[in-house]
Amino acid sequence: MKKLKITSLLLVATMLGATACSSSDGNKETEATTTIAAVIETQPTEEEVDLPYEYGLGKTFHANEPVKYTMYFSDASWYPMVDTWESEGVFKKIEEATGVDLEIIAYDSGDYMNNVTLDINAGDAAYIIPKIYDESAFVDGGAIVPISQYVQYMPNYVEFYNTYEMQKDLLTITRSDGNYYRLPGMWEAPMPDYSLAFRKDIFDAAGIDITALEKDWTWDDLCDILVQVKAYMVSEGMCSESDYIWSDLWCGNESGQGNGGNLLKIMGNSYDVNAGWAIGDGMRYSQENDNFYFSPTTDNYKEFLKVANRFVAEGILDPETFTQDDATATSKFFNGQTVIMSINKGQYASYVTNLDENLGAGNYELYYAVAPQGSVNYSAAGAGRLECGVMISQNALDDLGEDGFIEMLRFVDWLWYSPEAYTLIKWGVEGETFQYNADGSKSLLPGFCCGGLGYGATSDDDVDIRLQWGYAGGNFWYGHTLAEGSDAFIPPVADFVSRVGEYRDTAPLAPGLAPSEDQNEEINLIATPLIDNVNTWTLSFVTGKADIDAQWDEYVASCNGLNAEGLADIYAEVYGK
Repeated sequence: MKKLKITSLLLVATMLGATACSSSDGNKETEATTTIAAVIETQPTEEEVDLPYEYGLGKTFHANEPVKYTMYFSDASWYPMVDTWESEGVFKKIEEATGVDLEIIAYDSGDYMNNVTLDINAGDAAYIIPKIYDESAFVDGGAIVPISQYVQYMPNYVEFYNTYEMQKDLLTITRSDGNYYRLPGMWEAPMPDYSLAFRKDIFDAAGIDITALEKDWTWDDLCDILVQVKAYMVSEGMCSESDYIWSDLWCGNESGQGNGGNLLKIMGNSYDVNAGWAIGDGMRYSQENDNFYFSPTTDNYKEFLKVANRFVAEGILDPETFTQDDATATSKFFNGQTVIMSINKGQYASYVTNLDENLGAGNYELYYAVAPQGSVNYSAAGAGRLECGVMISQNALDDLGEDGFIEMLRFVDWLWYSPEAYTLIKWGVEGETFQYNADGSKSLLPGFCCGGLGYGATSDDDVDIRLQWGYAGGNFWYGHTLAEGSDAFIPPVADFVSRVGEYRDTAPLAPGLAPSEDQNEEINLIATPLIDNVNTWTLSFVTGKADIDAQWDEYVASCNGLNAEGLADIYAEVYGK
């Protein structure tokens, strides 16, 4: 057993000290909670203790005796988990490096949160719960550890927090008890990702230069452009008047979550409203008025709905976008039926591979474009530097005891926050799947490809390291520095990120709020039926089943009838404190 010293936690105390939030006009200041991330426990200083594991900055976590932890896994249908991930791939490599055997409980990504919620409510939660976007529903039940009370035991987490000054970001998820309940993915700066991919060859043929227009275009501009492109395609016999040339993924039954998914999130963000994947409870902060308001009943939301509906009404956007599964959407794009589709950085290479297979290399040109503006010129990346993260089950603390629990946290710290683990889970093992180049960059070795990294197959014999071994998967790979986040960027992706930074502004970060347990319960009770109502009306408006002008007042009345104003009142009360 290696003897380690536990020294004073002054660095962590600095990290966790009180901060102040100021309003947009700089006149109003409110004291933040006295500790924004953790309760510091008294520990012996300079006392030698024996630990059954090794850990620390720049070190690989390693248990001297093998340990096993249960962990959920969101199993994506487009790169489903296979046996080789555990026998020789990412989970095996994690075990070889750390001595930790992860007992994987896999749920299909489309039903992941439903199954995880059922397990948590039944008291059967796995110890480690990744891929959590919103922990609100689990805060008050006692099933999830208030993890901020333990982050002082996580050196990689603390180091990143301090280096990149994450205090204000963490306030956005800190509760009224001074704790937060999710270890978030933390970014050095907001990273552009989701946007739109275009068949540039067809747009060029129709006389449309996307590269010249994207800097300042609006969604109405894009609709005009697509009308012109469709007219060209009809004239060339490429489609008929009744065909749609846009049928999007990440919006339907499989991944759209009943709210319009990625497309409505991107469009809504450009109108400064909550929509799609970002609907949340509908509440949004106004810098101008220094208050929180319910965005789905605003004029901006109505404007967003009108422009979204216009794409459907003009015969451009397939209304089945909001019900179909993702494979249906992608097949339409890959076989040439459609000419525009949502994309993120990790999908670019797989789009190229599929287009090569269906249309033939050299027979198309793919362009990763900057999303249009709405009423604001915000990047779709948003303002925050936090993303989905990891909850820790109270079962872990109960079963392992405090010492065993801290050991597990130090493993979690290594796996999600150390540069070493980031490289392993993203790229695999140096010399086996990837290499460092003379300039310090990384590249896959010959014979390997990876859709998740942007490396398309160059021959039929290439092995995809994500499909075969589980590397570059979404359960682990979020957050870190911009250099790490961009280390796999192929030129088209790097160029997209650069253009977003040049053409779009970063939205301001909203102040953190900390509702009490009773307030949080009341918010959830109001928000659940209210947002169901918003989503139902929104999709009806967008697809043309409901008339925006004629039925807008009816829609607003339905939201007020479900206490939208009461939700805003609770936010005002919390923010006023």
